Amino acid sequence: MKLNWKTPAPQFKAEQYILEDEGLKKAIQVAVALHKPLLLTGKPGTGKTLLAYKLAALFSQEKNGLNFQSEPLIFNTKTTSTAKDLFYQYDALTHFQAANIERKTEDNLTDTAKYIRLEALGKAIACTYPAQLGDSPLAKQLTPGPASHVVLIDEIDKAPRDFPNDILHEIDKNEFKITELSADFIKIKHHLKLEEAKEGADARIFVVMTSNSEKNLPDAFLRRCVFYNIQFPGTTLLQKIVQAQLELKPTKQGETLLKELIKEFIELRTHINRKKPATAELVAWLRILALDGIFNKKPERKAKDYLASHLSLLVKTNEDYQAIKDLYPKEN
Repeated sequence: MKLNWKTPAPQFKAEQYILEDEGLKKAIQVAVALHKPLLLTGKPGTGKTLLAYKLAALFSQEKNGLNFQSEPLIFNTKTTSTAKDLFYQYDALTHFQAANIERKTEDNLTDTAKYIRLEALGKAIACTYPAQLGDSPLAKQLTPGPASHVVLIDEIDKAPRDFPNDILHEIDKNEFKITELSADFIKIKHHLKLEEAKEGADARIFVVMTSNSEKNLPDAFLRRCVFYNIQFPGTTLLQKIVQAQLELKPTKQGETLLKELIKEFIELRTHINRKKPATAELVAWLRILALDGIFNKKPERKAKDYLASHLSLLVKTNEDYQAIKDLYPKEN
């Protein structure tokens, strides 16, 4: 068995994302015009998460004075996520230990702001009007000057059901409060604007949320979003996606083989019921083949044979494997 440990990990580039879906383009335009979050659904691997990177790159190229940053701010939703986690994290334990070690009194408190880390949406809101943080330690976490951001809230359906409902006001108003900075503390430290952060007028926030539809989202939350479901691409678009993602420049024979491989992949999907391979699996499979240089030389095998050799990459459950194993020759 020969192992290849030297293959570099694939790096996604925003320009590789093919944005040709007219319905998706319209949804983006509506979300921008109405200042609403864009909620994306679709099977895993259809490009929901990567769209946020594409939009950040596109928005950063616009000459509109909004200073959009070229990378999105990302919040990876967990099953334990709370609404506060989307805006900031407070390290109470470290703060408590520091206060005890330094023996601070109530009149000489350790600065609470030092133990607060702004998270994706909290940082984006603060960046639109960084002057509101004054000389607070929080200000050091921000991009200098007013800056706009794309914020990705990934797999929001993972969170507890209360999570979407608990952020309705903040999503509507683009503002949040840091409850650990009490009124008394603020008065002592003269940080009168730290209790509440609001969106500034010279920058914008564009929120992209993704869901794998593992559970239903609340109606009140859905009402505030622009929704779009990303479908599995057609053959022509798949070929464009693959060539862009892999930066392929195949020979004429290689291009013919590529079309045959995509056709065989689509045929495989028709026989799978539980977990159909998506665009991500197709790209990964063809990346393996591209490493062998098959798109720049005369094909040595049929498309079906190439697929049969990599079923472990494309078929993810035993139930699906049992459904297709007799349709393909044994793996070589």
